[in-house]
Amino acid sequence: MSSKHFINDPTQLVLSALKSITLTNPTTALDTENKVIYLRPDAAKPQVSLVSGGGSGHEPSFAAFVGPGLLSGAVAGTIFASPSAEQIRRCILGRVEASKGVLVIVMNYTGDVLNFGMAVEKAKAAGMDVEMVVMGDDAGVGREAGGKVGRRGIAGTVLVHKISGALAATGASLKEVHKVAQLVADNTVSIGSSLSHVHVPGREVTEDELKKDEVEIGMGIHNEAGSEKTTADLSGIVKTMLKYMLDSSDKDRAFLSISSSDETVLLVNNLGGVSVLEMGGITTEVVTQLASEYSMKPVRIIAGTFMTSLNGLGFSISLLRTKDTGIGKSMLELLDAPAECSGWSAAISSSTWAKPPTETREKSGAEAGENKPCGLEMDPKLATKGLKTALEHVIKAEPDITKYDTVVGDGDCGIGLKRGAEGVLEHINSATGQSDAALYLDKIISIVENTMDGTSGALYAIFLNALAHGLRSQSDSGSKQADAKVWAKALSIAMESMGKYTPAQPGDRTLVDALAPFVEQLGASGDVQKAAQAADEGAKSTKGMKASLGRTVYVGGSGFKEVPDPGAYGLAVFFSGLAEGLI
Repeated sequence: MSSKHFINDPTQLVLSALKSITLTNPTTALDTENKVIYLRPDAAKPQVSLVSGGGSGHEPSFAAFVGPGLLSGAVAGTIFASPSAEQIRRCILGRVEASKGVLVIVMNYTGDVLNFGMAVEKAKAAGMDVEMVVMGDDAGVGREAGGKVGRRGIAGTVLVHKISGALAATGASLKEVHKVAQLVADNTVSIGSSLSHVHVPGREVTEDELKKDEVEIGMGIHNEAGSEKTTADLSGIVKTMLKYMLDSSDKDRAFLSISSSDETVLLVNNLGGVSVLEMGGITTEVVTQLASEYSMKPVRIIAGTFMTSLNGLGFSISLLRTKDTGIGKSMLELLDAPAECSGWSAAISSSTWAKPPTETREKSGAEAGENKPCGLEMDPKLATKGLKTALEHVIKAEPDITKYDTVVGDGDCGIGLKRGAEGVLEHINSATGQSDAALYLDKIISIVENTMDGTSGALYAIFLNALAHGLRSQSDSGSKQADAKVWAKALSIAMESMGKYTPAQPGDRTLVDALAPFVEQLGASGDVQKAAQAADEGAKSTKGMKASLGRTVYVGGSGFKEVPDPGAYGLAVFFSGLAEGLI
């Protein structure tokens, strides 16, 4: 549980967050006193208004869903606490268009149902046409545990918001909008899981926390207890969640019967603290298990952050079984309809879903085509012998390179060089003789690009590609042999090309401190031995040299005085091995 926040005053936090909605969506306005975000009167034509809300802390629900095509008003309570009936009454009576009627959508929590219900009754008593839908989609708590209270409302609620909001925007009547909203609510089931409870700003930190390896399945969006704790991996977690949602034999939780023949919508929701990267992995796992375990292929897959629990380190799964609305507009059509609000982030159109493009470029001609030879011949056996010796030297030096990089960087330079060296070594040990210098180099480039990552991997890939270009640019030079003079010119071209992508120069404490002397000396003397010696001296000179580029600049400290630059050192080792192998 993280108890650190940028804004620790909960009152300031809620009000400033509500204010941000009006900054990011010009169609909205804020009633600060009542904590109501509402649609400006001139932002949309008169229609049935949708009002929702609840405690703060679930953003973008509910305020960020206010906008044309979705909600007309949202009422915010304090964090995890229902707004008052008076706040809600003022929203219904004075902040939204009421001439066509008002539909109130509320999640099934006692405080919310009572306060929104009271406001609805007051509005009815005042002569207004108002209806209410109570959403309870959570399968995390079964019938026995839920008792008379029933299921909690969680992320499936946003599907009710979106579909009924789109219908209201078409000019449908309150009766029609109410009917469809209830139909969506009745055909949606959800469940959430979390790795941690959340800390509410302004409250004391509690000790009620999950163990390091625990996951709570069925945890509510206000830190409420779930149905069980487990140490399962993602696959096991998703398997249990889907079982609770879809197992028709579980009489305690079989709230909705969905078969493989049903048309479904899947919503995978971030509870606030899961990285976008990990949400992608979670979505893939859910879709994969729906297909393999239940033969289900949802016709819409929506993933993102729609209803949170502050910075909750968890996610929820919602499934909607689509039904005929009976009004000439399908649930999918309404779900896909545009909404001008900052909180709704499903951007794929109905036409794209209906007829998705199917072509790929995986077998395109450009990718399959081979590079042209340069016409410069070399002795493949000698080249392989020299390269093999150089690569073996690099692999042997990995512990030293890693040690140096641990002092002045992040410790990955040695491993990256070793991984690349092992990949190339494996290739040349099994490769047939290729005498064209550029084509020989092309195979090595491909391996470097696929085995080496990070900054050094990118620099090596850029340099080697430019080196191949340097060889091909000399195909009409009259020379037939890739001798030292040809390689020296190609290396100079590669150095010039690399300079377009990095400002590194000798003296900046980078691999260039070894590379530049090698290239310069090879061009001057044509002697690989002398060039390797120059590279070695250049690498040694980096010991005590203050860095101008690279991660060393940020690491700080005095470690640079004790060790050479790891990239320069590793390259010098390579050149030394190359010179030895070419003898």
